[in-house]
Amino acid sequence: MTKTGKIAFQGELGAYSHQACHDALPEMAPLPCRTFEDAIEAVRSNQADIAMLPVENSTYGRVADIHQLLPSSGLKIIGEAFVRVHINLLALPGTKLEDVTTAMSHTVLLGQVRGFLKEHNIAREVGADTAGSAKIVADQGDRSMAALASELAGEIYGLEVLARHIEDASNNTTRFLIMAPDAITERRSEQMMTSFIFRVRNIPAALYKALGGFATNGVNMTKLESYMVKGNFTATQFYADIEGHPEDPMVKLALDELSYFTENLEILGVYPADTEHRTFG
Repeated sequence: MTKTGKIAFQGELGAYSHQACHDALPEMAPLPCRTFEDAIEAVRSNQADIAMLPVENSTYGRVADIHQLLPSSGLKIIGEAFVRVHINLLALPGTKLEDVTTAMSHTVLLGQVRGFLKEHNIAREVGADTAGSAKIVADQGDRSMAALASELAGEIYGLEVLARHIEDASNNTTRFLIMAPDAITERRSEQMMTSFIFRVRNIPAALYKALGGFATNGVNMTKLESYMVKGNFTATQFYADIEGHPEDPMVKLALDELSYFTENLEILGVYPADTEHRTFG
């Protein structure tokens, strides 16, 4: 397969997903995609080598669409990256803060800067996304309109930062998964993560028994999410992250015990833990 040197992400250039690509793999060319499905398909069709997909945010929780897409994506997790969501007020060059009467951004981001907007009497306007809002502000040429987005978006669309890091929560962080067509299973770091999905057997206390092996073997489970499968209330699937590598003796014992109580178990990826993982968790 020919390597493209590209990394796919959902959103416009300057989006926080683009920021994750820029920070984690600056040597790769970003490939913006309209949807998460498009970003996955870009990798599957060899338009990009890997994809950068958000899975959870420290303020707003999981990105539900991704957990539904991962099992059927045909891709494997080969890494993770964390991006601090620093929100900036961006405007046309020469604009003063007192000129701004309206700020545009994604609805989620608008909810994270309530204090700043109230203090400066700035109205909110919902945009499709953060970087797209920056592009609109740049194209419209209206000095009363500003965008709430990353500094990277400001650089790309020629906007100036009127106010930097104005988010209400100082620790707002998004976790991303780096996805590729092929798994990399060898140990690449002392601190490894293993992600998998499973469905428990229809027996009493199956989940309790399935997870017991992680506790008794001292394996730390950092994430456990449940969601329905194809709208079926009786078929609940679980997504989990654990610290360690499947070949670690204690992890192997825990996974063996898990498999006994499950009707389906699939490893989605084995990858080095990001240095920010402990802080985020």
